[in-house]
Amino acid sequence: MKFGFKSATVSLPRLAQVVAATWVAIASTVSAAHPNLVITAEDVEAMRQAVKQPGLFQQTYQQVKASLDEQMLLPITVPVPKDAGGGYTHERHKKNQYLMYNAGVMYQLTQQQKYADYVRDMLIEYAKLYPTLPIHPQKKSSNVGKLFWQGLNEAVWLVYTIQAYDAALPGISKADRDSIEQGVLRQVALFLSEQSPHTFNLVHNHGTWATAAVGMTGYVLNEPEWVEKALYDLDKSGKGGFLRQMQELFSPQGYYSEGPYYQRYALMPFVTFAKAIETNEPERKIFEYRDGLLLKAIDTTIQLSYNKLFFPLNDAIKSKGIDTIELVNGVAIKYGLTADPQLLSIAQLQNQILLTGDGLKVAQGIEQGLAQPYDFQTKVYGDSASGDKGALVILRQQAASAEQAVVFKATGQGMGHGHFDKLNWQFYDHGSEIVSDYGAARFLNVEAKFGGRYLPENDSYAKQTVAHNTLVVDETSHYNGNWRESEKHYPELLFFADNDQVAVTSAKVDSAYQDVWFKRTMAQLKLADDRTIVVDIVDANGERQHQYDLPVNYQGQLIETNFKLAGNTTSLTPVGKANGYQHLWLKALAEPQAGMNKITWLNEENNRFYSYSTLTTAETQVLFTQTGANDPDFNLRNQHSFILRVPTAKLHTFVSVLEPHGEYNPSKEYTLNGSSQLTVLAFDRQREIDVVELAFVDGGRYLLAISNGKQVTSTSQSTFSHQGQSYTFQGRFSLLQLD
Repeated sequence: MKFGFKSATVSLPRLAQVVAATWVAIASTVSAAHPNLVITAEDVEAMRQAVKQPGLFQQTYQQVKASLDEQMLLPITVPVPKDAGGGYTHERHKKNQYLMYNAGVMYQLTQQQKYADYVRDMLIEYAKLYPTLPIHPQKKSSNVGKLFWQGLNEAVWLVYTIQAYDAALPGISKADRDSIEQGVLRQVALFLSEQSPHTFNLVHNHGTWATAAVGMTGYVLNEPEWVEKALYDLDKSGKGGFLRQMQELFSPQGYYSEGPYYQRYALMPFVTFAKAIETNEPERKIFEYRDGLLLKAIDTTIQLSYNKLFFPLNDAIKSKGIDTIELVNGVAIKYGLTADPQLLSIAQLQNQILLTGDGLKVAQGIEQGLAQPYDFQTKVYGDSASGDKGALVILRQQAASAEQAVVFKATGQGMGHGHFDKLNWQFYDHGSEIVSDYGAARFLNVEAKFGGRYLPENDSYAKQTVAHNTLVVDETSHYNGNWRESEKHYPELLFFADNDQVAVTSAKVDSAYQDVWFKRTMAQLKLADDRTIVVDIVDANGERQHQYDLPVNYQGQLIETNFKLAGNTTSLTPVGKANGYQHLWLKALAEPQAGMNKITWLNEENNRFYSYSTLTTAETQVLFTQTGANDPDFNLRNQHSFILRVPTAKLHTFVSVLEPHGEYNPSKEYTLNGSSQLTVLAFDRQREIDVVELAFVDGGRYLLAISNGKQVTSTSQSTFSHQGQSYTFQGRFSLLQLD
């Protein structure tokens, strides 16, 4: 909007009147237009009423206001950047973005000028500093920043800061707005876009944050061209940009290619920018794009968790869970759009109410008792934009009033943050991780630990295949540890089927090694008396002789084995020299007799026992290991594992069963069923049918039959025999309880 004067010969009093009238016109126009991103003017009216009424929203308002008021008594600090992640200047600029955001919201809710002034004063300081900044001295990669060591953090800063400015803008004079916009907001937006095309056009979470930041800034500063570039890339060709990221980074089921840890992180710019698009240009119908993809992605992010923590696939920090602010925003925005009552139960677990219009709806829904239990499902999540390049399979079972989950990772690489562990699995029970994934070797934002970056051991151990629960051939990682090569390939999901008692899935990969393909079939069974087990069948097929290792990383204290261990009690040596093996101490070695052999451990979080029973040959060795070798800086967490090793074979089939059982109660000093209850484990392959026999001490006997045929339907019939008796079943599997 332009304002001008018809005559230059205006008396000073009259000029003052004209200027005052003009400023009133500007202020009223600005006030009507802002905020216009995640929070709208309509939201503000409802929120102002809500803070006057007792309840969750008022409690959050009072807490945020009290904390902010305390911080506003301190001097504004905008230091010259010098530190990497976790360092003082890094954390100070992060804190400033949150302070400004909260102050902007508080200005809208209270209409008190001091909050707008706080945002103004801090941004004026940034406007003085930013034009003087070179590239950050601790630059991390090609995605460089100025305020921060990487442009990613710069984009995050702008996502928060532009919302703060949007909210405070009606209380900031035009002269100060000009200084702020020219000195910092426009400069940061241009730095993230025109000056960083390699990141801005990148189909990656760094690109998502950058496009979201620039696009949201475009809406606030009335730069529609910035919005178009954010949506379609710098030349508006559609080869990059926000919409291409939505197209390529998610599968049709809403699975993000880098895994759940990065899915929750990338979710923030996706849903925040989408909300801004919906506010400003509802005709784009952004939440309907790709059959409602973003709403599916929010749900998928929740589904990929257990006991509030995300499944730690790839470069994941294991303590991250559904209470992260990214998913709090996602849940609130989706609830605001759908009013799905199941989301309220997740919001209750998150225990955070946002001071937004959607946050108000969440608070009101909870207070009205509308929350319903969230339905965590057994489900297949296809990988890649097409959803047909591998999959993440989640098997869930309710047993003994506690949920169990099997995570079967048959996905693609997941770009540079991916780990080399095709057909890996994890197991969760009674709230705890039992068969575990290492996740990332990183102490996020702990400057003393390699500046808070991924540690060298992330590459040398955490990413390597031996750190995971899948087949390792000749002590080398899948794709020889080359992620760009791995990115070209993916497993083939052969089948998935389930009913109330059984969930079974199978996948194979023939590209991880030059002359070896392998297949893994997993089944989660719910037997009589609420007993549950996991059946695991791994087929290795090589053109020549190889060493086959099958590691199992477990959480707990080793209790017993039914075979003798040769423990290394006076000195330790590493298991190997490279590919992660150099970081494993060999604690004990065993050469059990052929047959069913057992390893039992106690998980000390849930006080349950777990027995791993496996069929071994006379050549099988069992290596008991612990991380810590070649780790002079103590960067690796203490992780126990055992490795089933077949030293020389072309073909080999590992058949194993994981059996939860018993209870250990140290306070009341009793133990129940501390030993495995499985008495028989037998395996037979009859053409395309795998038959597993199971028997338990209480007399329970079962047959699990799985058809491996390619064209099996729900009505397909298969026949097998066992101990002279013939059995016929329909579909992919059958679980029979024998007399």
